[in-house]
Amino acid sequence: MFPLYFSLFDGVPPVEVVAYRILWSLVFCLILIALTRSWSRVVEVIRTPRQLALLVFAALAISVNWTTYVYSVSTNQVVEAALGYFINPLMTVALGVVVLRERLASSQWLAVGVAAVGVVIIGVGEGAAPWIGLTLAISFGLYGLLKKMAGVEAIPSLTVETAVLAPLAGVVLAFLEVQGSASIVSQGWGLGVLLALLGPVTAVPLLAYAAAANRLPLALLGIVQYTTPTVIFLLGITVFGDSVNPVEWVGFALIWTGLAVFSWAALRRPSRVDELEIAEPT
Repeated sequence: MFPLYFSLFDGVPPVEVVAYRILWSLVFCLILIALTRSWSRVVEVIRTPRQLALLVFAALAISVNWTTYVYSVSTNQVVEAALGYFINPLMTVALGVVVLRERLASSQWLAVGVAAVGVVIIGVGEGAAPWIGLTLAISFGLYGLLKKMAGVEAIPSLTVETAVLAPLAGVVLAFLEVQGSASIVSQGWGLGVLLALLGPVTAVPLLAYAAAANRLPLALLGIVQYTTPTVIFLLGITVFGDSVNPVEWVGFALIWTGLAVFSWAALRRPSRVDELEIAEPT
């Protein structure tokens, strides 16, 4: 349901929304760290060069993802955002094969190929490459991969990631303030409350995902996650009035077919690829 929430920020530059999202997410995470008394784990991550480096790159990847997502909503390109999150599980699998040397069954390779053809067809239908969808898929796929390689728990991980990005977010907001274009000044406290709620709005789904990952088989969890881009797609063609031409419908049908084949193969043939963490879309 994120598109409905982010649509409340119409007229606010995406980079400003993301800057506030970073800062308020950090505040929310620090509160959780204090409540759970997990400061020692955060310090441990900071003192571990490999984990810290991986989370720094993860932070950069998620900042690209967030900015692109907010931009897609603010410009009424919600369907293309849905495309990105339909592709994301398969992108994550591809990264697992290339980077982590995961193995796929022949049916899963077929599924990835069918989905890739669907992306190409959508690009043909649009007359250009679907950059928003591809950027979302690649950035979040990299984010999930880096998080898996880091192996840090959800709350300390998100705390470090947002802390890394906080100085940049502060510079962005300071620049907007100096330029006199800060939206919170012109639109008042109501907007300020909505921006502050970006903290829990961002963190709670990520923490819920971490809890679910400990309780459900990842193959099942991956299938459940397809509800996210499905809802985004439906919101795009109904609430936001996005149009989908016949060629694009064919492309989406191929992507859905690829996802169905891949999910069926994953449930019937548990393998190492099922252990690949697919991060929850944000």
